[in-house]
This record gives sequence, structure tokens and C-alpha cells, in this order.
Amino acid sequence: MVRTLLLVEDEEAIGRPLQRALEREGYDVVWVASGTEAIERSSTKRFDAVLLDLQLPDIDGTDVCRQIRDRGADTPIIMLTSRGAEIDRVVGLDSGADDYLTKPFALAELCARIRAVCRRYTPTGHEPSPPSTKGLHVEEASRRVFAGNAELALSPKEFDVLALLWRNAGTVVSREHIIDTVWDENWYGSTKTLDVTVSRLRRKLAQPDVTERIVTVRGVGFRLDTSPQP
Repeated sequence: MVRTLLLVEDEEAIGRPLQRALEREGYDVVWVASGTEAIERSSTKRFDAVLLDLQLPDIDGTDVCRQIRDRGADTPIIMLTSRGAEIDRVVGLDSGADDYLTKPFALAELCARIRAVCRRYTPTGHEPSPPSTKGLHVEEASRRVFAGNAELALSPKEFDVLALLWRNAGTVVSREHIIDTVWDENWYGSTKTLDVTVSRLRRKLAQPDVTERIVTVRGVGFRLDTSPQP
């Protein structure tokens, strides 16, 4: 199966060669040069992944990412940027991105990251009907999450963290185990990435039909509490 990518890069000297390089790797690449066009394309066509530059001429990449997520799209987003500071990575991930790659980068690393996020992503839209009961429901086979009978739009990393907590509901899962399982046992980035992902999950789980909550166990990790809330 040929993966279709949306490449958002305003500099032609970077965008055109990168498009050609990715096409040589077997991807179908749509290249756009503005945030506005990226939002329009992502709302009319389903992509397997979005490669998003942060420094765009019309809209900042983090705002593009937020708007894509606000429209319900759960497509994996990899941010490509020259901003390498930890706070920039945290802001990028907090806006809904699944991964963050600092320029300059090797094509082999970018392709590895694309493969990683695509493995965790299964497009929705052709799956069985959602359950009709209340509460949180995690369907790992189809990678779908429901709050009552309403489906939640989760990024691949958000789903993986929630699924891990769901499998261990009522017990504490250590931060180290979550990082090793969802990211990589050789992950060298900031652990704030996990906190950002959990924060986004909590906001999405704040639904009238959901009694489950993610509880922080200070100094240890997180627990999915399935007991009814007062």
C-alpha cells in the first residue's frame, strides 16, 4: 500500500527536493507551501501522515496543527522545524503533534519516524457501529475510543497511552514503562512529552458519559481510575 503524505513547507529549496526524495522512497507526496492550504487539503483528503513545518508565511505551524485537530482529524502529524529548544518541542506536541524532528535531519530518520507513526494509525470510517452504552470504551483492534456512543478523535500517541492505561485499569503504570512502550526504550527526549500527551487525553475524556479519569501518582506514574466520579 502506498502511503500518502501531506508535506507543508514554504521554502521551495527544501520542499521540492524533499518531495522528490520521499517519492523515491515510495510515498505519494502532496506538497503545499502555506498553512491555509494545509488546513484546506487536510479537510478534503485523508492523508497517512502530515509533515508540518513550523515557520510558515501565513499561519504558525502550531496553529495549523491545532486547527487540523480541532476539525477532528486524527492523522499523524510530524513537525519539521529548526526550533530545537525543549519548550518549542513541548508547545508543538501540546498543539497535537505526534512527533517532532529538528532540522537538519537525515532522510532515513524521517522515513523511520513516518513508518513509526503510520504503524500506530488506523483510519476510521469503515469500522463496526459504536457501542450504545455509557462510559469509556477502548477498541484496540480497530484503534477506536468511544465516550458513550460518541467516538473520540485521538492521535496515535494519545491512543497508545490510553490503551496501555486501559489494559492496566485500576493499577499504576510507571512513567518509565509508558515511555518504553509507547515511544521507545531508547527514547532520549524530554519526559514532558508524556505529560503533554496525558494532559490532552484528560481534556478529551472530560465528557458527560465518561466516569473514567487518569490519575497522577506522584513520583511513580499514572492510573486509569474506573470508579464513578462524585
